[in-house]
Amino acid sequence: MAKVTLTEFLTLDGVVQAPGGPDEDRDGGFEHGGWLVPYADEDMGRFVDEGFRSADAFLLGRRTYQIFAAYWPRVTDADNLVASRLNTLPKYVASRTLDGVGWHNSTLLRGDAVREVVALKERLEGELQIHGSGNLARSLMAHGLIDEYRLLTYPVILGGGKRLFDGGAVPAALERTGGRTTSTGVAINTYRVAGPPGHGSFELEE
Repeated sequence: MAKVTLTEFLTLDGVVQAPGGPDEDRDGGFEHGGWLVPYADEDMGRFVDEGFRSADAFLLGRRTYQIFAAYWPRVTDADNLVASRLNTLPKYVASRTLDGVGWHNSTLLRGDAVREVVALKERLEGELQIHGSGNLARSLMAHGLIDEYRLLTYPVILGGGKRLFDGGAVPAALERTGGRTTSTGVAINTYRVAGPPGHGSFELEE
């Protein structure tokens, strides 16, 4: 059975919308596209490479797929790990609006995303990676289908925009399995789902 991992760039107030460029996603009048770029450094690049090195396949939402497909096939440097993995490994695209997917080794999942991912997890082995794809990620979180979170939290507050944890997720306790801080202050933490959340009380005993 495959393990589903989610890698997300998010602000301190949880925004994941359009980290990479001004016109990446202007839904809702979002004017802060590209907020990640000033914090990019070699530390972040090393972590991203580590993640892509462990990929066996990718699971992408429509918008992220279209952004990736317009960019990464043009990167032909054989030493670029991200490009080589994305351009060669299987890519599964969850969309009800796309007519087809032309990027090499891509498969369109036309049906219910949750049902399709359940089937993929059962059929595949290794690591099935989600990058970005916030709408898809939220749908899968609501059904407990994310096994590991790789969250890069940037020292910036935007006040508005699409958020990763925006209600509807299955309550879960997470175990932190790794972490570091980049030279620009980005907190990188990896968590795996450890079961349901625990509860307690600080009330004084009589």
